[in-house]
Amino acid sequence: MKPEIKDLIDVSRFYGQKKEYVIAGGGNTSFKDENHLWIKASGINLGNIDENGFCVLDRQKLNEIPNQQFSEDSATREEQVKNALLNARVDPASGLRPSVETSLHNLFGYRFVVHTHMTLVNGLMCSNLAKEKTLEIFGEKALFVPYSDPGFVLFKIIAEEIGKYNQKFGRDPQIVLIQNHGIFVAADSTDEIHGIYAGVESKLKAAFAQFPVLNEMPVSDKMIDVLPAVRMLLSEEKLKVATAFNNSFISNYISDKETWTKSISRPFNPDQMVYCLSEYLFIENSNTSEEIVAEAKAKIDEFKLRRGAMPKIIFIQNEGVIAAEDSAVSVAYLKDMVTDFCQISTYSENFGGRHPMTPEQVAFIENWEVENYRKKVSLGGKPLGRLENKIVVVTGAAQGFGAGIAEILQNEGANIVVADLNEEKGQEFAAQLNSKGSKNKACFVKVNVAEDQSVENLVKETVLKFGGLDVMISNAGILRAGSLDEMDAATFELMTKVNYTGYFLCAKYAQKVMKIQHQHKSELYMDIIQINSKSGLKGSNKNFAYAGGKFGGIGLTQSFALELMPFHIKVNSICPGNFFDGPLWSDPENGLFVQYLNTGKVPGAQTIADVKAFYEAQVPAGRGCTANDVAKAIFYVIDQEYETGQAVPVTGGQNMLK
Repeated sequence: MKPEIKDLIDVSRFYGQKKEYVIAGGGNTSFKDENHLWIKASGINLGNIDENGFCVLDRQKLNEIPNQQFSEDSATREEQVKNALLNARVDPASGLRPSVETSLHNLFGYRFVVHTHMTLVNGLMCSNLAKEKTLEIFGEKALFVPYSDPGFVLFKIIAEEIGKYNQKFGRDPQIVLIQNHGIFVAADSTDEIHGIYAGVESKLKAAFAQFPVLNEMPVSDKMIDVLPAVRMLLSEEKLKVATAFNNSFISNYISDKETWTKSISRPFNPDQMVYCLSEYLFIENSNTSEEIVAEAKAKIDEFKLRRGAMPKIIFIQNEGVIAAEDSAVSVAYLKDMVTDFCQISTYSENFGGRHPMTPEQVAFIENWEVENYRKKVSLGGKPLGRLENKIVVVTGAAQGFGAGIAEILQNEGANIVVADLNEEKGQEFAAQLNSKGSKNKACFVKVNVAEDQSVENLVKETVLKFGGLDVMISNAGILRAGSLDEMDAATFELMTKVNYTGYFLCAKYAQKVMKIQHQHKSELYMDIIQINSKSGLKGSNKNFAYAGGKFGGIGLTQSFALELMPFHIKVNSICPGNFFDGPLWSDPENGLFVQYLNTGKVPGAQTIADVKAFYEAQVPAGRGCTANDVAKAIFYVIDQEYETGQAVPVTGGQNMLK
């Protein structure tokens, strides 16, 4: 790898991972030598780009493009320019598509170019005094370019302006600021790129008497009822993911519709439109959750009829924002975008007031194939799987059986809430799941399933993070073996609270959200699943506290199933055999192998290996149960719509139903 390409990757990731410069992996970077130009390919994420994410082009062919004759019709012209850029690729077989801004990067006489949509810059670029303030703040060091429709027309304008600048100063500009768009910084080294960007930020902040600071703000408990309803209203062929949020920039603009309309109802730049659309909803009747949902339904229906699509951003008066999209990753982009354009609106007030895009400019972007392609690629990828966009809580998921189940379900497209009392392991495991780079995501919520308020908070956090709840898996449990002579009342009560009461609390709070979802999407089936045990099917010697809780769990399952099936909420128990490889059995200090050896539960056993061999011999399948075995049973109860109240054995034949 050329050292300059390593520098290009490093500078790309540096800015691509900073939301104040780039959102949704956008922006653009390039390096050029005499013969070739390396530029980030369209749709590739700048934040994690590697050498394979850059499209390499022949500069001789690029230099010929400005002299070619293209159609006067904008759509035809942009298609012709796209093909000319494709023809300039050194390796067409790569399938990479050069950015529409490739020719712009080729214009600069510097080796490196870094283009971002820096929020602070766009506060200036989306203001009424953008041109005047640019000159005042940067002098003639920066080149200001008025807005033009992106593509070849903008390229020709910038080429002409750079030519004039060069004639005047004997060199190309290193800073180009484009109205309602962003900033280009060019230099011969990435160290100089960093220095220029730092200077731009410093000068812009110094232009404020008091620079506004972003503060996160909570949303009210109304959203716990509103979000699942709105998520269902927006979900058609497939489920959406949604979130609710608020901050100090947003709250300034949602006190009433007039304020909102004047400040943030129109898009400021193309990126905002590509991801958020150009139009948003505003809900005025926000006194109760019922009023919010009723108005949202009416406005969603009208929007869909008029636009042929679902809205993505819904502002709620004095409450905050709901963002909904086709994946958790997309929703995170929307959240960042909304905060970004509210910041831009606030910053622009310091530079003469807001200057949003015109209806004509909006129409061009909405119909521009290039931006639609960029979004398609950046948010694309293979289908998520059989649980695509389902929101799944797994309690006790930080390790062991729960972690194995959670990972398998996430691999099938579910958004996972890792719910556990062990905060360190839970955070670590959620981060591990998210490191895969998939469109669905995981988060950790600390919970004690034996405490009412803790479980209620778990469900609340799940709704706020992903928009609802489709599958509650009550897996958390503890086991302390012992005979009647050995078991004390405190241990018995603790096991009962975790293994029995914990399941009740999970079902109690999950079903509230699920009923709301059923009210607004009656064809949807949802699931409450208890990970029970073979000990729930047959008594267990010197293990009565555990077996009793699990027997009781099946009674709860059957009773919950009768109550909840009218709401399309299925309730089932999965009864696994022994998970010998997990910490429950194999922990060297407190695992069941140690406990059973010490309590003499296995006659004649002298070692842990003797205890394990004894239990394996009881299984016709000759081995312990695995997370994959249990996951297959979970998929069955989720997939089918005609069975509820069952205790499904997964015991390798050790326990058989009668």
